[in-house]
Amino acid sequence: MQKKRYYSFNEHLRNRFREKVFKVSLDAGFTCPNRDGTLGRSGCVYCSERGSGDFAGDQKLSLHDQFNEVVERMKNKWPNAKYIAYFQAYTNTYAPLERLRKVYEEALAEENVIGLSISTRPDCLPEDVLDYLEELNRRTYLWVELGLQSSHDRTMDWIRRGHDYSQFLKGLEQLRSRGIQVCAHIILGLPGETRAEMLKTAQAVASLSLQGIKIHLLHVLKGTPLATIYQDEPFKLMTKEEYVSLVVDILEILPPEMVIHRLTGDGPPEDLIGPLWSRKKWEVLNAVDAELERRDSWQGKKVKKITTPKDR
Repeated sequence: MQKKRYYSFNEHLRNRFREKVFKVSLDAGFTCPNRDGTLGRSGCVYCSERGSGDFAGDQKLSLHDQFNEVVERMKNKWPNAKYIAYFQAYTNTYAPLERLRKVYEEALAEENVIGLSISTRPDCLPEDVLDYLEELNRRTYLWVELGLQSSHDRTMDWIRRGHDYSQFLKGLEQLRSRGIQVCAHIILGLPGETRAEMLKTAQAVASLSLQGIKIHLLHVLKGTPLATIYQDEPFKLMTKEEYVSLVVDILEILPPEMVIHRLTGDGPPEDLIGPLWSRKKWEVLNAVDAELERRDSWQGKKVKKITTPKDR
């Protein structure tokens, strides 16, 4: 297999574990302060009823049954794989510590699970949960995924995020002070943002103590507040060419050691209003590869190397 021109999550896992590892997406039945009335009821404007867990397990099933349902599907392709239990849907640190401990430990007890990935908000990290995450980090492979979406507070207000950029920085510092790997999520194509502003968010990510990034394309999904906004006042959606070009621009400014967990996403086809080209995820990823090759470029190409005495 030809090596990517960026440091993919798959390559990172291969380097770390020397075997196939993949995520098993789970829905532990959590909620979110943007849904339970603490901050709001309808979630962020783009968020589906599944709380960004459209491809996670069925919440009606136990975690054990969710886990095994996914593993059984993947066994034919990777019979000897190891797994990361991925808590994807809603805000996965937004519960009392006793419940979090029960859920995480249950997932870690599943056969061949070698770690956890926990998706959450930077404003949902109380001290007791941070202490427990620090404990988990000492005894298993752990990522905490923090939603940022944009570094611009104006945009955060518009998408009804419920926190600002300074709160993201605080949450990041709390996790990093405990040695926990953090992956930031950003969204490209948010209404009202220019290409320069999207690049500014990426530059902010590149400058922070982050170990990973997920780059998402904005999807308009049926049943979301964004779908209503789009129907009433249609806004421009990114073209495939615009998206691919911007993703490559971003890769060029990211540190070469930063793990690229995702370069695009895909909404449920039956719910996707647009952009419709995003349904063909592999075509988008192949187009990114082709653009990197066309430019003879790679992740970190435009990152200035800091000269040390050893380099001189």
